[in-house]
Amino acid sequence: MVTMKNVAKKAGVSNTTVSRVLSGKASEYGITEETEEKVKKIAKELNYVPNQLAKGLRLKQTKSIGLVVPDISNPFFSCIVKNISKEAHKLGYSLSLYDSQDDTNIEANNLNYLQNRVVDGFIVCPVGKKYKHIQGLVKDGAKVVVVDRYFPDLKCPSIISDNYQGAVDGTEYFIENGHEKIGFIQGEIGTSVNDDRVKGYRDTLQKHNIPVNDSLVVGDSFGERNGYISTKLLLNRKPKVTAIFATSNLISHGALRAISEEGLQIPEDISIISFDDQPYSDLLKTPMTSITQQKEEIGRIAFKLLIEFIKNVKIDRSQIVTLPTKLIERKSVKKIN
Repeated sequence: MVTMKNVAKKAGVSNTTVSRVLSGKASEYGITEETEEKVKKIAKELNYVPNQLAKGLRLKQTKSIGLVVPDISNPFFSCIVKNISKEAHKLGYSLSLYDSQDDTNIEANNLNYLQNRVVDGFIVCPVGKKYKHIQGLVKDGAKVVVVDRYFPDLKCPSIISDNYQGAVDGTEYFIENGHEKIGFIQGEIGTSVNDDRVKGYRDTLQKHNIPVNDSLVVGDSFGERNGYISTKLLLNRKPKVTAIFATSNLISHGALRAISEEGLQIPEDISIISFDDQPYSDLLKTPMTSITQQKEEIGRIAFKLLIEFIKNVKIDRSQIVTLPTKLIERKSVKKIN
């Protein structure tokens, strides 16, 4: 690899002179135009590329950010990653991406690796409800933005969807179509995302004077397996449900498989709404009504907030940016009397 030392030796000048020329400071330090042109010409001939990492370490800025997500194969997170990557590329930032495999311990290790690599900041999509390892970063002075979760005690910006209102809208839509026995497949209990969605469901039933049946609220994770098992339980539970609210795209995937195995048809035998789309939601035999999230905007805003943080723009470290959701009406909900 060609170094600054190689350029300096061939040009017959010092490393400092080469550095000043290539950083555009020749005139500032009284370097002649002749020497400036000579250094630039030799650098081009040798295909010299500045070592940005070394420069970044000197300036305490590496133009790189760390991004940690629970599951890169989940379309929700892969879309967020894609849009963060786009925005990073525009500003010349590199991205170090880590997949936590839905494991908090792996997430903590990933953040530790990134901290040792001296990135300028972190965007974290937390796995669950534990956040002490993230809090440790914040206390160390790291610039951290949290996505898809919020922790009231964590003093760093968060970007979330309006999970409460999304659950309200989905439950309202079921009720408008005559459904009262609505099974609700929740995600990880105790996370802000899940708790807000459960509250939206419960509050809406109570608003319409429909008793909340705790036996119809099932599940314990946002994964496909939970969707499959929970749907099997709901379809064989008394009272018989007429509708299922799946609170994640992967839960809905598992629910669809279980419904198919039971030989049931959507929406003739069972209605379903998914919180967030799958890429194929509109292409199913029965297109699925969904509560969509602004995944692209979540990624863009997360990156913009982090850059402001890195540049020491004064921001509210406790702010929670909440993006509205939208109900997309398709064909998976049957109107009943």
